[in-house]
Amino acid sequence: MKKKRPSLRDIAEVLNVSTTTVSFVLNGKGEEKKISKQLIERVENYLKEIDYKPNLIARSLRTGNSHIIVFMVEDVSNHFFSKVGRIIEDISYKHDYRVLFCSTENDAKRTREHIEVFKERQVDGFIIVPPPGIKEAVEDLQQNGTPVVLFDRKIEGIEIDSVLLNNYEGSRNATLHLIEQGFKNIAFITIDLNQNQMLDRLAGYRATVKDAGLTEYILTLPYDPDRASDSRKKIQEFIAAHPQLDSIFFATNYLSQSGLKTLHQIDSNLVSNLGIISFDDSYFFEMYAPTISAYAQPIELMAKELMRLMLDRIQKKNEALNVEEVNLDGELIIRESSLKKYTRL
Repeated sequence: MKKKRPSLRDIAEVLNVSTTTVSFVLNGKGEEKKISKQLIERVENYLKEIDYKPNLIARSLRTGNSHIIVFMVEDVSNHFFSKVGRIIEDISYKHDYRVLFCSTENDAKRTREHIEVFKERQVDGFIIVPPPGIKEAVEDLQQNGTPVVLFDRKIEGIEIDSVLLNNYEGSRNATLHLIEQGFKNIAFITIDLNQNQMLDRLAGYRATVKDAGLTEYILTLPYDPDRASDSRKKIQEFIAAHPQLDSIFFATNYLSQSGLKTLHQIDSNLVSNLGIISFDDSYFFEMYAPTISAYAQPIELMAKELMRLMLDRIQKKNEALNVEEVNLDGELIIRESSLKKYTRL
């Protein structure tokens, strides 16, 4: 027979304290409510002794908080998003919150379905990397008073908190670095997504090439994670059609990884002969030969800013707060792949 969970009243009677005292300690508010450290320790030790697990649903109904935050991204397995998510998880845990992770595959229908499921479970807030087509769903969350912070990209026409990267300047810096290293025929390989972060990266490349009086070479690949082989074929055809290319700027790290594999398939020496740089860094790039240069996003700072906004919005849920758009700069990490040909290994 399953052992009955002890109630707060049961615990209070054993310890000869009030149920209110047990509740405050259980919810981490002992010191705030001026309960002595000795009593807090006695309650906590007894809770550990009986292996007490609080009824989270009951606590949610009682307090109005589930202590759950949703982190909704394009692909949780992506190196960039997984690293941000890991830091968010650590920060959340320190504040007695838990994080639910989910992938949207950049699909609006799937994203809306995720939002509905988690909304029904009364999660405390959403951190969302928004695909096109979810403006109405996000506005509905706002109208219901649910804290939402957008990450990586904006939704035009909504006043909402967001943490973004200055993609335009990052792309300009990466392109300018290649030009300063003596490369003159620079290709830009990107994804066909009508999203501001990708459009800004393209615009940064184009403006920098134009300012230098160089010719632009752009390959736009369809966004389809299940057909990577088709993208590699298009890269092969693009390289063959432009033998004058001396360098390639990949617009994302997953494009870079696929592109490097393709270059090896064409010619094992091609990666060493071309200048290579990626937007977004990856642990993989440091192990490559040559090591791959990248414009790295400030992952730790992004995660901290996301959680600063989210926790502030949850704690001040009923207050009128100014919308914050946090724009951050990344860092150009120069490795072997983008150096002048005569200095590269």
